[in-house]
Amino acid sequence: MIRSGLSILALAAILAAPSQLSAQTSTRARPAAKPAAQAKPTAVPTAAEADAFLARAQSEYAAFNLMASRVAWINATFITDDTDALVSDYGARGTEMAVRFALEAAHFSKAKGLSPDSKRMLDILRSAIVLPAPTRAGAAAELSELSTRISSAYGKGKGMLKGKPISGSDIEAEMGSNRNPEELKEMWVSWHDTVGAPMRQDYAKIVTLANEGSNELGFADTGAMWRSNYDMPPEEFARLVDKLWTDVRPLYESLHTYVRTQLNKKYGDAVQPRTGPIRADLLGNMWAQEWGNIYDVVAPPGAGDLGYDVGDLLKAKGYDPLKMVKGGENFYSSIGFAPLPETFWQRSQFVKPADREVQCHASAWDLDDKDDLRIKMCIKVNADDFVTIHHELGHNYYQRAYKDQPMLYRNGANDGFHEAIGDFVALSITPDYLVQIGLLDQSKVPSADKDTGLLLRQAMDKVAFLPFGLLMDKWRWGVFSGETKPENYQASWNALRLQYQGVVPPVPRGEDKFDPGAKYHIPASTPYARYFLARLLQFQFYKAACDQAGWKGPLHRCSFYGNKEVGARLNKMLEMGASKPWPDALEAFTGTREISGAAMMEYFAPLKTWLDEQNKGQTPGW
Repeated sequence: MIRSGLSILALAAILAAPSQLSAQTSTRARPAAKPAAQAKPTAVPTAAEADAFLARAQSEYAAFNLMASRVAWINATFITDDTDALVSDYGARGTEMAVRFALEAAHFSKAKGLSPDSKRMLDILRSAIVLPAPTRAGAAAELSELSTRISSAYGKGKGMLKGKPISGSDIEAEMGSNRNPEELKEMWVSWHDTVGAPMRQDYAKIVTLANEGSNELGFADTGAMWRSNYDMPPEEFARLVDKLWTDVRPLYESLHTYVRTQLNKKYGDAVQPRTGPIRADLLGNMWAQEWGNIYDVVAPPGAGDLGYDVGDLLKAKGYDPLKMVKGGENFYSSIGFAPLPETFWQRSQFVKPADREVQCHASAWDLDDKDDLRIKMCIKVNADDFVTIHHELGHNYYQRAYKDQPMLYRNGANDGFHEAIGDFVALSITPDYLVQIGLLDQSKVPSADKDTGLLLRQAMDKVAFLPFGLLMDKWRWGVFSGETKPENYQASWNALRLQYQGVVPPVPRGEDKFDPGAKYHIPASTPYARYFLARLLQFQFYKAACDQAGWKGPLHRCSFYGNKEVGARLNKMLEMGASKPWPDALEAFTGTREISGAAMMEYFAPLKTWLDEQNKGQTPGW
């Protein structure tokens, strides 16, 4: 997850594109400087007035954001009532500023003779905020207070295991390795009950306020505003994601049928029936969003033994969290990117502190919009976190690549791009790569007959995620539009989980619950369609990189580690930031202007054939 640049503005908590303040600037929280007086805009603005507004808006943002970003960082890494109050205060001010500029941008967009850059920047300002507060007095403060409260409640949340409290990050790790269905149920239910359910009423208030603010900006609702950020009309974007899901759904259904069969063999009909949906807590992840942690349960004899486990390799070579991050940096260095700044190593949070509450959810930060890059994680020495490190660093290198763009262009081509960069790099964590960095002996590289296992292990995360990545925002779009009423929040969530994922909770969930809130991105108000897009974009980027590297073998065996030509072409795309419509950026690196599931389907084609053979005689679907 990225938490920086315009994404902070979009989260309606802290504003974007901070600039470096003087060393003499006080570090005490203080009100933002009062903006200079400006002439009242004319009824029909001119292009010159629009350009003057853009210059003023970017300058005012820059004067505010470094301190605001620091406040957000402190709150994320030291959750107390005081830091909650600080981030809520700055969030309110930031939201008020963002809404004011969004309204002005809507006005200045009417000017005749705007340059393409001015028009693009005005469009970005108009729709960059995720939760726009209404302009009436006190609304921004109320929205910020509600948002901070539920986000912090998530960070402090705990579940239960064997009757004892357990933190969210520990539950995530435990659910990946625990195979006791009663203990899995206990963790799943306790987390969803204690974290999600209490925030239901606050969330409904947030929706009402954000919709009111979105209406003032000229959008039908907040969901429509979110969908307007993809260089196409909101309704066209909704059709695009539906089409992409149609393209890849057959692969997911084959995987679902196979995994359900294997879980039935392990647990029996009483726990996991042979037909129908899968019980969510059995899939190795608190939200059933990725299933790779139960690979040992579903791996077939012979085809399933990979010959190594990345987590075991890391431990055998004495890797600790810091060395894992150094390993991730080494990949980017090998393709020509400059090393991370020394401040990255001094200021990042790599492990969970023992003395305070923090947000463990992994995120990447750029506090000064230049070189103050950081990641925030609670790293454990395992394969998942090794991949996550490569992912988060992808955000940091993207941030640094576009730092010389105008402030409003310092972001990804679209938010799916930002998530896809690190993920496509992580696809290069292949046996060949592990050999090159000294983690795996050449003699232990899996032979071609292990490819089914390699692909199945990848699909358990990459393919299994697709419907979850889509339904998160499908649910919120319905909530924001009013199609889903507050009294039906849980029922709608249950229905979408069943429709898209084919999973059900381990116990009935009624309207006294609020399971969406048990997923970080709901209380944090982080749009999620980006992750769905990123799952497909990463395979497009990966195939393009492998083609550029001259790879001739099976696509899933490709690693472009050490290829500086790929790095140079990648950096050209990253340097564009948000300065051009995303199809331009996509074309710059891949040669095509369309997002497609074709590269993912090509990558997993051998697995799809194998899964369909295994599934003969089984009832597909749910």
